[in-house]
Amino acid sequence: MSSPSVTPRTAEVRRATSESTVELSLDLDGTGTSSISTSVPFFDHLLTAFAKHSLTDLTVTATGDTHIDAHHTVEDVSIVLGQAIRQALGDKRGISRYGDALVPLDEALAQAVVDISGRPFLVHDGEPAGYEFHLIGGHFTGSLVRHCFEAIAFHAGLTVHVRVLSGRDPHHIAEAEFKAFARAFRQAKALDPLVDGIPSTKGAL
Repeated sequence: MSSPSVTPRTAEVRRATSESTVELSLDLDGTGTSSISTSVPFFDHLLTAFAKHSLTDLTVTATGDTHIDAHHTVEDVSIVLGQAIRQALGDKRGISRYGDALVPLDEALAQAVVDISGRPFLVHDGEPAGYEFHLIGGHFTGSLVRHCFEAIAFHAGLTVHVRVLSGRDPHHIAEAEFKAFARAFRQAKALDPLVDGIPSTKGAL
């Protein structure tokens, strides 16, 4: 049985539009260190949590038209993060492929399941009624949580299920969702010495 590849799983991606400029680098085999500056403070907080709990080294610098809305910058960073994940995963040889996590944050509880499938799909439910209208940290609306996961899943080629099982505080709910996603992704991206080649009967992911 061959051992998993030791090729560095890193990526650097830059995206510039009339709405934002994003520069991002990551290392999937890092220790969770991060340097995040998106000009949307609560989003910085969520991305820092993602890096820490997925053991992904992550550097993000982004500027955009946040004087209009945080939407464009958050969306573009999420697109670039997905693109970088896909690039860093390479042919996905030797990965575990699947991951799941159940993460509490005080009264909030979120579950995430990730399949590095190559087939983008998101199932996202359970946020309280009206959550999408909450303004968190002065810039970040609750609707952006789902939007982040959509952009990451689509551009990384991930199947992602995220469920909020309980929660009252909008900050806690969003953070629990991101931490659950991070922990599930950590399991899925991990190199498994028992996996011979690509973990799919199709021979490709």
